Amino acid sequence: MQVQINGETHSLDAPLSVAQLLTRIGLDPAKVAVERNLEIVPKSGYGQIGVEDGDRLEIVHFIGGGAPDSAAAPEDEDILEVAGHKFRSRLIIGTGKYKDYDLNRQAAEAAEAEMITVAVRRVNLTDPNQPLLVDYLDPKKYTYLPNTAGCFTTDDAVRTLRLAREAGGWTLVKLEILGEQRTLYPMMPETIEATRALTEEGFQVMAYCSDDPILCKRVEEAGAVSIMPLGAPIGSGLGIQNPVNIRLIKEQSEVPVIVDAGVGTASDAAIAMELGCDGVLMNTAIAEAKDPVMMARAMKHAVKAGRMAYLAGRMPRKMYADPSSPLSGLI
Repeated sequence: MQVQINGETHSLDAPLSVAQLLTRIGLDPAKVAVERNLEIVPKSGYGQIGVEDGDRLEIVHFIGGGAPDSAAAPEDEDILEVAGHKFRSRLIIGTGKYKDYDLNRQAAEAAEAEMITVAVRRVNLTDPNQPLLVDYLDPKKYTYLPNTAGCFTTDDAVRTLRLAREAGGWTLVKLEILGEQRTLYPMMPETIEATRALTEEGFQVMAYCSDDPILCKRVEEAGAVSIMPLGAPIGSGLGIQNPVNIRLIKEQSEVPVIVDAGVGTASDAAIAMELGCDGVLMNTAIAEAKDPVMMARAMKHAVKAGRMAYLAGRMPRKMYADPSSPLSGLI
C-alpha cells in the first residue's frame, strides 16, 4: 500500500497498525504525536487503529513536559502567574536559532528561565535517533510552551496545537498567527478567532498580538490568558518601538502582559518591565548574541532590575533642575 508520511510517499506492507508503523520507523510512541487524515490518533489507539492505503500521516516530535514546582515559593515572593501556573522567573526564552541544543541548555540555565517556547515539527524519518530538545532541557524542570510559529491560518494553528496536546498533554500554549512573511506581524482577526476556538476546546492561550490596545482587548475578551504584544518585528532587535501603546495595553488588561518579539539587548528588556509588563519573551536576542550565555545572564538581571524599578516607582520628570542638596546655608 502507498501512504504519505510527513509529506513523503512510502510503500508499506499491509496490514499495519499505527504502533507497528512507529516501531518499524524506530520511533518511541511516547515521544511523538500522530495525525491520520487530519484527525488526531489518540495514543491509546495506536495498537488498534490501522494504516490503510492512501492514508496521509503526520508524525511530530514530543514537545510536552512538566511545570516547575512553585508550591514551595514564599507567599510574599514576586510571582508571575498565568492561568494558575506560577513562575519565579519573568523571563521566557525560545529554543530556536541556537548553534545546538547544548548551547540552548546553557543559555536557559544562565537566564534562570522556567518557561521555554517550543515549536511542533515533523520527525526526521531518515534519522529518528537524532537528539531531541527534551534530551537537553528537562521537561520536568522547564515548562514547555508549545507555539504555532510559522502558522498563517486559524486552521493550521489549531491543528498544530491539537498535535502538541496529544504529544505532551499541554494545554498552556502560545498562539502565533502571522500575516505575511516580510514583517511577521500577527494577523489579528484570525488570532481572535483562533483564541476563541482554542479556549472552547480547553486550551489556555497566550496570544502574540500587535501593539494595538483595541485589538489586544478583543483577544482578551476571546479568552486569552495572557496578551503578548510585540515590541518590534520578530527577530529585528529594534527594541520597544511604541512604549505608549504597550503601557496602555498593560493598564487595560486583566491578564498578564508579556512583551514578545523585538528585544535586542538588556536595556530593551528593562524598558519593557519598567512599563509595567509582567514578563518578556525573547529568542534571537540571546541566540544570536556573540556570547549567548553571557547575554542570557544579562537579560536575567535586566528583567529583574526593570521589575524592581517599576515596583519602586520612578521619580517624576521635571522641566528644570532640582538640586539634591538644599541651597540654604551655603558658605
